[in-house]
Amino acid sequence: MSERKVQNQKGKSTGGRKQQAPPKKNVKKSRGSSSGKPAEVKVIPLGGLGEIGKNMTAIEYKNEILLVDCGLSFPDDDMFGIDKVIPDFDYLLKSDKKIRGLIITHGHEDHIGAVPYLLQKINVPVYGLRFPLGLIENKLKEHGIRGDLRAISPGKEFRVGSSFTIEPLRITHSIADSVCYSIKTPAGRIFHTGDFKIDYTPVDGNPIDFARFAQIGSEGVLLMMADSTNVMRQGYTQSEKVVGETLEGIFRSSKKRIIIATFSSNVHRIQKIIDIALLCKRKVAISGRSMVNVVDLAREMGYIKIPDRSLVDLNKANNIPDKELVVITTGSQGEPMSALARMASNDHKAINIRKNDMVILSSTPVPGNELTVSNVVNQLVAKGAEVIYSDIAETHVSGHACQEELKLMHSLIRPKYFMPVHGESRHLQRHADLAAELGMPRENVFILDNGDCLSLSSKSAVKTEKYCSAEGIMVDGLGIGDVGNIVLRDRRLLSESGLIILVAAIDRKAGYIVSGPDIISRGFVYVRENEDLIDAACAKAEEIINAGLEDGVKDWNSIKTAVREGLRKYIYNKTKRNPVILPIFMEV
Repeated sequence: MSERKVQNQKGKSTGGRKQQAPPKKNVKKSRGSSSGKPAEVKVIPLGGLGEIGKNMTAIEYKNEILLVDCGLSFPDDDMFGIDKVIPDFDYLLKSDKKIRGLIITHGHEDHIGAVPYLLQKINVPVYGLRFPLGLIENKLKEHGIRGDLRAISPGKEFRVGSSFTIEPLRITHSIADSVCYSIKTPAGRIFHTGDFKIDYTPVDGNPIDFARFAQIGSEGVLLMMADSTNVMRQGYTQSEKVVGETLEGIFRSSKKRIIIATFSSNVHRIQKIIDIALLCKRKVAISGRSMVNVVDLAREMGYIKIPDRSLVDLNKANNIPDKELVVITTGSQGEPMSALARMASNDHKAINIRKNDMVILSSTPVPGNELTVSNVVNQLVAKGAEVIYSDIAETHVSGHACQEELKLMHSLIRPKYFMPVHGESRHLQRHADLAAELGMPRENVFILDNGDCLSLSSKSAVKTEKYCSAEGIMVDGLGIGDVGNIVLRDRRLLSESGLIILVAAIDRKAGYIVSGPDIISRGFVYVRENEDLIDAACAKAEEIINAGLEDGVKDWNSIKTAVREGLRKYIYNKTKRNPVILPIFMEV
């Protein structure tokens, strides 16, 4: 394990506060909290660094651990068959008696999606505002488990264990009830921004309390962890108000049936769409399972308001005149099974795209989804629909802070140490550079990987690499962690060159082949059009098996290995392909 230790430096940090002078050389620096030693707290990221998603951080002091978020990420293109990826809980399972609570910043999947998987292993209280707790409760019901969910309020401090005093502070993001956290620990205050942007005209009318942020900065912050998702973008993120103005202009000028796709979690955007629809005397229908679930929950909790008479059953939507209807749907990312994708392929049970339709994508493609979104747009256009998306009009704004907003956050909080989070490696490095540009000493900025540890005290900061295991755990159906690199390699090979199954019945005692060998091909070649190749491969396999039997080889595995290698070389020479070869021998 390698370590990087930082002494206090003279000079100014981000906010201009002077740091204490370093201790004299003959003064031995120590750690711990007993006998006058400075208290030390450990910050251990278990996800969210060097990647988008899977956000989770452990803050540990002595025998107590506080968790911040517990999210998932969606599989890469080469993770064939994988449904989702969750953090590695191995370190937490070994320290389960230390865990005092899990605090949630907001309700996006990359921050709450893995909560059910954690609670299946560890019974831990979950703290959050009402809306994210409502989303978590729905997830727990789907998994058939119960959780200890505890509602908190912005601006009201609460304690978790005996070591952590936490103040949630309202922040603006693309989902309701988003907060950042000021966490008082025995070593000093840790400030975690969560995902945020600075919106001076938020839809819900609850702006950020900048005065309180500045007050916290004046009181002193040991470490700040801040969202890095949009750090590559200069300037400011536009207000959600811009989207509302754009959509209102589109709605007022159109007589077509409007189908609008957005993220189901963005209840502020959904409420704005509903408000505009009512203003333009249109009724609203909801499509997509996740959209229906979130809208039902948000209406129940008071986050979305719509008169019952204005909400129509999707199955009756075709009875409404086009100019009087808006359909709010999932599928803004082009997901193959989403409601919008099924509409585009005429596979939706209630809505099919017609020439007189207008489709609005109120989103931008998540990195990696550009191709699927483009395919859906092309399908919609081919059916004669008018498609409006963010390249054409301002139908979406990000929920993450750009550079100028990040600079403001740094200037308000003025931390002694800084650790960029929530981003790929390029985002973390750029955010570290941004902090240095604002005057923070480079040695006070720490870029960590998942599984590293940052040990903090009032006098020092120490980075320990590979402190614990933090590899992503792949979820495939009901299987959790049972698919690894070897299985993924086989799936990749199957997807590239297909499968050959060779079957033979052998009398091992007599030493001859009773029947076969026969070849079954899946995804390799079409057998009826390549009979010569298949017959030649069978003959080659028969030759190899007979050679093994003549040499007195009676071990199945040895003969199988010889057949697999011999066929692999033969088929590659004939086709330049490498299918997966599976010999199956039956003894008679």
